[in-house]
Amino acid sequence: MVTSSVKTDTVEFTDHLERREAIGKFFEYLFLFGLLIGLFVLALLVLNIFHDGLGRLLTPGFLTETPSRFPERGGIRPALVGSFYLGIIVLFVAVPIGVGAALYLEEYAPKTWWTALIEVNIGNLAGVPSIVYGLLGLAVFNYLLNFGPTLISGALTLALLSLPVIIVTAREAIRAVPDSLRQASYGLGSTKWQTIRHHVLPYAIPGIFTGVIISVSRAIGDAASLMVIGAVSFLTFDPGLFQRFMALPIQIFSYITRPEPGFANAAAAAIIVLILLILALNAIAIYLRQRYSISN
Repeated sequence: MVTSSVKTDTVEFTDHLERREAIGKFFEYLFLFGLLIGLFVLALLVLNIFHDGLGRLLTPGFLTETPSRFPERGGIRPALVGSFYLGIIVLFVAVPIGVGAALYLEEYAPKTWWTALIEVNIGNLAGVPSIVYGLLGLAVFNYLLNFGPTLISGALTLALLSLPVIIVTAREAIRAVPDSLRQASYGLGSTKWQTIRHHVLPYAIPGIFTGVIISVSRAIGDAASLMVIGAVSFLTFDPGLFQRFMALPIQIFSYITRPEPGFANAAAAAIIVLILLILALNAIAIYLRQRYSISN
């Protein structure tokens, strides 16, 4: 009787395990199918963009000329220069503040209720739509600080947009550093700042770089906040810090909304430039992450 009961339980356990494995395989193939559908649609979109815009991109003067009311003559130089300046200012403003805030929250801040409240709010800010940051930048930089609808207002707004992502990713990278490394440094007589500077930051740099490039790529490709700030869709000169400005997403939006068929090809060419720019930034992030990971 005991042997029969044990055999029955073994058979039931085996059947239950096989059912669970079958269900797991079903969902694995289902999710893989969903991934393949998404990649297929993305590939179709990219191929369509390259089909429509590659010829216009290779046209002489497209990258070096200013926009024109004639679709075959217009270029994207002011938008390209504006996006470059925006990215540089975002790096110089958002990265020191974001990494400094992450270091304070992880290494210095006491574990109190207000620290927990700050952490929750930073996580929530990372998911706020970009147009909300545009309204904030409009109120603070355009009107309160009286910068007006200039490039510096747009850059500072994008820096605010990037800050939560940089802080969150930098905190995760700092948190991943083994605590034994800190304790060994303290045991040799190092101060807290020496430990952070010579041991914590070098090991956290790969993850920090990844978060920085991701946030800057998002900022460069954002259009909603720049439209609220006052970016223009037509400019015949390269923008300065306190001048009206253009950016690639605004230029793309401007070209798409025009009825002439030639502007659709120009918009596709500008999209290709933006995609290549973002891919280049991500390639730099991957290279830096691999380099510092190997050196550490």
